[in-house]
Amino acid sequence: MFHGSIKPRSAGSGDLSALLDRLAHASTRPRYAFMLLTLIAEVARPDGSAGPFIARGGALEPLRDWLCDALTPMGGRDPRRLALAERVRAELAGQGMLPADPDAASAAVEEQVKLRVRASGKTNLSRAVSEMVAAGLLRRHYQGYRVDHHNRGAQRQAVYTLTGLARILIAPVAPQPMGLPPAPKPQPRQGELGL
Repeated sequence: MFHGSIKPRSAGSGDLSALLDRLAHASTRPRYAFMLLTLIAEVARPDGSAGPFIARGGALEPLRDWLCDALTPMGGRDPRRLALAERVRAELAGQGMLPADPDAASAAVEEQVKLRVRASGKTNLSRAVSEMVAAGLLRRHYQGYRVDHHNRGAQRQAVYTLTGLARILIAPVAPQPMGLPPAPKPQPRQGELGL
């Protein structure tokens, strides 16, 4: 059987298959990059930007920490992750910091594994974001203390903005029912910033 060559859809078509094709060619880990884009789209504002903080459990958490924590379960059965948990357990026991209660010991090991996985996850995250920035799917800048800047530092946190084909992942805003005026935006009280 002869098959003609499969041609990717044009980048201007704006559909999911074109986005997947772009990721397959631009990323060394396209599945990871797609999961990352999907998570960013989940918390993105209508303009496509997400960060620098995400509201989680009544507290604000940096976007990069949230993304790392959200992607952590994907490697839960990885033999390296299981080996890391055993190494952490042995280290804590060797330092005399492992609680005698089995539940408390498991919680202490889990917390240490989470911190170590988050640290290595940030490296993976930065690499994937850099590939998507180069592919034109994401824009990155840092926001925070003093001024916004394209480099991190000085207590600035990452802000990611979906661009190009990646914007199709943003959920469309539900239209207002006919005949109803749009809901008024609450006015900020004195001492509050209107965002």
